[in-house]
Formats: sequence, structure tokens, C-alpha cells
Amino acid sequence: MKKIAIISSSVRKGRKSHRVALWFRRYLEQNKLAETDIIDLAEYRFPVFEERLKLQEKPLPAALDFARRIRSTDGVIIVTPEYNGGYPASLKNAIDLLTDEWRRKPVAISTVSDGPFGGTQVITSLQFTLWKQGAMTVPAMFPVPKVVEAFDEEGHPSDAQSMNKRAERYIGELLRCIEAIEENE
Repeated sequence: MKKIAIISSSVRKGRKSHRVALWFRRYLEQNKLAETDIIDLAEYRFPVFEERLKLQEKPLPAALDFARRIRSTDGVIIVTPEYNGGYPASLKNAIDLLTDEWRRKPVAISTVSDGPFGGTQVITSLQFTLWKQGAMTVPAMFPVPKVVEAFDEEGHPSDAQSMNKRAERYIGELLRCIEAIEENE
């Protein structure tokens, strides 16, 4: 069975995007599609980026743990809110920390907002950052507009049938990308 990390990128108090990360974990496990690992950036509290992990003389144990968790997965789902048209500094910090761990790693993006566009303004800039790191971004996206209406605090969707249908295509694309990369190695 594949292993997929789900990065919950917001460290903000009262964050809403974590609901979507919880739902993805439940969806993947209930449908027996993958083992999951939620990597909650709020638990890491990384300092502001100073140097890539592999060039640090005395890396923090949390940074080594984060790198290990990314390296040990077959693919990654990033769940990120949109803050003023961009993604949170916590996510940029975490992406920049690693190098080799992102190379050829399939990454699917899910954006979240309180508004009607689901964080779609974030997709291009996040995708570009991941491309520069050598990640293989999945073409399918999963924007979640009006997240407070779409998911409760425990990650249960208000319209499970609709979310499951969207997730089937999105997760299917991630799994196909994982398989394609494995076949070519």
C-alpha cells in the first residue's frame, strides 16, 4: 500500500484548512487507498529559514524528522489556506528547508479559503515553488471554497457525496503519478 503524507500548512490560531487535512486522511484510510501521515506544521514551529537542511551544521531534530517523514512517503498532499493571495510563510519555510526530499516526489495541492474561490490564487505560486525544488506536481487540484460551510471542525464534509466524487479524481491522479514515477525508476 502506498504511503501519502498530508501537510497541514497553516500554523494560525483558529485555522480552518486543517479540517480538510483530517478529511483527506479519513478518505484515504476508509477507502484503503493509502497509509497516511498528517504532517502538521503547527507542531514543528520551524524558525525562519536560514539554510537548507543538508547544509546546516547542527540541524534541529524537528527538521530531521520532517525530512525523514517526507522522504519516507510515496506522495504528498499539501493542504494550504490562501492568505492575501499567497500561501502561508510556514509552508514556504518548510518547502525551502528540504532539497533532495522533494525531487521527483509527486505532490498534489489542495487550497482552502473562507471565500468563494477556494484559494485558487495560491495554486500557481505554490506550484512554481515546488517545480523549482524538482517536485512532480499533480495536474488535478482540489480547491475548497467556503471551508467553514464545507467541513466541520473534525473534518466531516457537509456534502460527503460531492466531496468523495471530487476526491476520487484528485486522489486517482496522485496515485497514477506515484505509479508512473515508480515504473520509471
